[in-house]
Amino acid sequence: MGFALKRPTEAVGSAAPAIIIGLFVAFGGVLFGYDTGTISGILAMKKWREMFSTGFINETDHLPDVTAAQSSMIVSLLSAGTFFGALGAAPVADRFGRRMGMVMESFVFCFGVVLQTAATSIPLFVAGRFFAGFGVGLLSATIPLYQSETAPKWIRGTIVGTYQLAITVGLLLAAIVNNSTKDRDDTGCYRIPVAVQFAWAIILVVGMLILPETPRFLIKQDRYEEASKSLGRLRRMDVNDPAIVAELAEIQANHEYELRLGSATYLEILRGSIGKRLATGCAIQGLQQLTGVNFIFYYGTTFFQNSGIQNSFVITLITNIINVISTFPGLYMVEKWGRRPLLMFGAVGMCVSQLIVAIVGTATDSDISNKVLIAFVCVYIFFFACSWGPVAWVVTGELFPLKARAKCLSITTATNWLLNWAIAYATPYMVNSGPGNANLQSKVFFIWGGFCFVCAVFVYTCIYETKGLSLEQVDELYAKIPRAWKSVGWVPSVNFTEQLEIDANEKKAEIATHHESVETKAEA
Repeated sequence: MGFALKRPTEAVGSAAPAIIIGLFVAFGGVLFGYDTGTISGILAMKKWREMFSTGFINETDHLPDVTAAQSSMIVSLLSAGTFFGALGAAPVADRFGRRMGMVMESFVFCFGVVLQTAATSIPLFVAGRFFAGFGVGLLSATIPLYQSETAPKWIRGTIVGTYQLAITVGLLLAAIVNNSTKDRDDTGCYRIPVAVQFAWAIILVVGMLILPETPRFLIKQDRYEEASKSLGRLRRMDVNDPAIVAELAEIQANHEYELRLGSATYLEILRGSIGKRLATGCAIQGLQQLTGVNFIFYYGTTFFQNSGIQNSFVITLITNIINVISTFPGLYMVEKWGRRPLLMFGAVGMCVSQLIVAIVGTATDSDISNKVLIAFVCVYIFFFACSWGPVAWVVTGELFPLKARAKCLSITTATNWLLNWAIAYATPYMVNSGPGNANLQSKVFFIWGGFCFVCAVFVYTCIYETKGLSLEQVDELYAKIPRAWKSVGWVPSVNFTEQLEIDANEKKAEIATHHESVETKAEA
């Protein structure tokens, strides 16, 4: 088989423009990852704790701090904002387009950053967290949508997976900036990490003003000439080239065929094949969060401190470096192995790693056990970053027909953020000591490990193999294959342009038969 990702012989034009554009759009994930990662370090900064404390004294280091309830609210408000933002992404993307939608969404994010930078007390800070989250939620549904609609099918999984890579880069950048400012004895300790986010937003906005709209969105809007120019730019070919004409004709025919089968209202997408795919997309996004990854990146610094580990900021930085590096093999394996094998590999590896962390952290308390705990947290991050991290976005980006893609992606992404919010809100109560708290500490990893086992069962029973299929061919896959485990090796047979011609000929024959019947009756 070889190690290279081979371009299919039937692929036409250059894939370079689409790949470069897809990689740039993934940069929006930096906003997501950085905003997620920066709060973990900010919560542990002495100056920030002193400024934002309302009189609570932490029992561990006897310093002013925010309570578990306040910590829960501050972290989870971002996720609450992203939930509503993801739900709002569909009407924005369908009304203004994928490209201009991302420009508008970036400005919403910047408004939240302004509020956080200006804040000197909890109310304004959490308001900023909410609006920044709202912008991130809008972007998190639109970016994979744009990538999946512009990428060549043979490398689509890798391109969409780079969104997760950008998230990990954002998390790493947050850890680096936090580590650089944590010891400042002024408001710069948190204002600098927060304000840096303006740079990421500006880069994304400038790029999106230059890049083309997706051909599939333009076809959906009946803007065929613009769709031709966009596809020609993505493939670096003349708009009149027969290959461009044929590819656009297939997209157009598939869209018309879908519309014949029914509308794409919110009620319609809950039914039939689309409803089945929507349930799959929501489940994979929810389970991605229930593996416990954001426990580490939201509360990792605090958790390591409470576990008696020195240099918790450095440990968090190391886990973020591993997160970035481990994503690269996943981008390769998603096209080489396929979606199902890679997700199964990750689920089993995460389950074993989490259970080891839980057992070691619960049974012993020593320097050796702390090193084992850190080591297997890092092993867990490797398995997550090369599988469930990127592939959850890949799978949801491929699942849905054009007429319902924006709506379905907004709902699946909102599911990700809903579970993200629930975990962010509940974790301080689950892990911390004190009145009303469960004080689970390392035992919480038994919960994450259990959900990783559920992930393995879910992959086998529910995830269809979509490697190498066009977005239009995925529709045929779900129409013809009733069980996920039977999808491996399936070969498409339907051409939607031909299908429309067949339907048209059948309709003509039906009309002709009807006319003959009427004429026969008239003669009689």
